[in-house]
Amino acid sequence: MSRAAFTRAMESMPSFRGLMYAYSQAFLEQVMVSVACNGAHSLKQRLARWLLMMRDRSDGDVLLITQDLLAEMLGAQRPSITIAARELERAGLIERGRRQVTILNRKGLTKASCECYQLVRENVAFHLPKTYT
Repeated sequence: MSRAAFTRAMESMPSFRGLMYAYSQAFLEQVMVSVACNGAHSLKQRLARWLLMMRDRSDGDVLLITQDLLAEMLGAQRPSITIAARELERAGLIERGRRQVTILNRKGLTKASCECYQLVRENVAFHLPKTYT
């Protein structure tokens, strides 16, 4: 969509404009929580949160992702990601494979995550109740 078409849609469709404002608010709140989370919680908790957030936006429990990308997303070194993922795997919460992570126990992974995961879910559900499940 071109910028001009987007601007016309924002001006002419109040429901679209409302949805875009709600999305922007939910996104900004998610970014703020993520920044605070990075400074306050362990890498294992942050990894669990990030995997759960990926799962919420995917079609299944198999997440196609590398440890290098996880390290980049979490601001950590790859060996640290390996250690944290190994702990989650030993607890029976995930299974690691080549370029993928499979969530085996979502409820357990939620418990291993910090409270930031639930906070973000609640914020998104508040701002985008019809689009978030």
